[in-house]
Amino acid sequence: MAVVRDLRVLLRLQGFRRLLTVRLLSQGADGVFQVALAAYVVFSPEKQTSATAIASAMAVLLLPYSVVGPFAGVLLDRWSRRQVFLYGNLLRALMASVTALLILGQVPDRLLFVAALCVTGVNRFVLAGLSAALPRVVDSERLVVANSLSPTAGTLAATAGGGLAFLVRLVIADSDAAVVLVSAALYLCAAMASLRMARELLGPERALAHPRLATALTGTARDLLAGVRHLAAPRRRKAAWALTAMSLMRFCYGAMLVMLLMLCRYALTSTTDEGLALLGLALGVSGAGFFAAALLTPWAAGRLGPGPWITVCAAAAAVLEPLLGLPFASGPLLAGAFVLGLTTQGAKIATDTLVQACVDDDFRGRIFSVYDVLFNVAFVGAAGVAALMLPPDGRSAPLVVAIAVVYGAVAVSMARCERR
Repeated sequence: MAVVRDLRVLLRLQGFRRLLTVRLLSQGADGVFQVALAAYVVFSPEKQTSATAIASAMAVLLLPYSVVGPFAGVLLDRWSRRQVFLYGNLLRALMASVTALLILGQVPDRLLFVAALCVTGVNRFVLAGLSAALPRVVDSERLVVANSLSPTAGTLAATAGGGLAFLVRLVIADSDAAVVLVSAALYLCAAMASLRMARELLGPERALAHPRLATALTGTARDLLAGVRHLAAPRRRKAAWALTAMSLMRFCYGAMLVMLLMLCRYALTSTTDEGLALLGLALGVSGAGFFAAALLTPWAAGRLGPGPWITVCAAAAAVLEPLLGLPFASGPLLAGAFVLGLTTQGAKIATDTLVQACVDDDFRGRIFSVYDVLFNVAFVGAAGVAALMLPPDGRSAPLVVAIAVVYGAVAVSMARCERR
């Protein structure tokens, strides 16, 4: 396969290989930590979990991306990227260890979330640094391939980390604190792996002059506003509609995930271990839907066009989501997890393509920063809405129907946009 051949060529480059090691360890630790936090908030036998607690946990995990993300690059252009990987992962190892102690101490959730917020807040700097450092270890001819394979490998590592967390929790140690300590160990390994690279290898260049930090930060805010104005122009209307559609579909996916968490905890299983196992299976099935979307979307979007493919994904979700969700049974919900994984990721790939095609190159980075903020805020907002609508056991026909209506509205709006 071409992908395997390209990866084999890249792995011959020592700098890329070592940078990829840092990425795999760091994102693998992220997967372990996030699943451990979710398991503690949702599946601890001594806790009466609520949808509000789940929404709070999602806000802790995702809002730092939205707040810190657009401004991370300003600081990364001033700091040694190798040192960001070293100290960032050391800090996360420390705070993950503190989180484990807080779990053992059964402290109020708000204290736990403060520690978790420190872990996830640093994550944005590490991920942005990994992307910024890539051109320093890969030549320009292979950069496109490296940009495709490296983040994908990181996503797979995070998924594997989540699987490792489930394995530790269910087989080795029935303790969320023990799982969090596993993530701390992986963060520490990522920090040590960064020391295999010279401090100057990953940049930035010390000779470059930078404006004052306050000026750079306010300039970033102005650039984001300029990107939004650029997107509002009539000839870029299709990209704006696609971004709106993707944000709404992300909202729907987030609301269904909160409902799934509550169902796995209370309605579909009799013990917390069974609930955790069912959740792991559902997330794995949804991940399979993401993978299927990566295979299907290039062909489908190539034949239909990116906009019509978003319409098809939203329409399919509008029809299948209530059919599979309203029975509130394990089998249909697992099938629904696959469908929503496929349609959500399929629409995202098509949206990425539309934005890249419609937006001027000078504004593309800013638009994707706005996209990143919308993507995560929609997910957190969905958790908040679900918290208001869900009953204690997670069975909510009104929520399922409301989500189907949103999907239908997205499909109709995108179809009208294409007709124009």
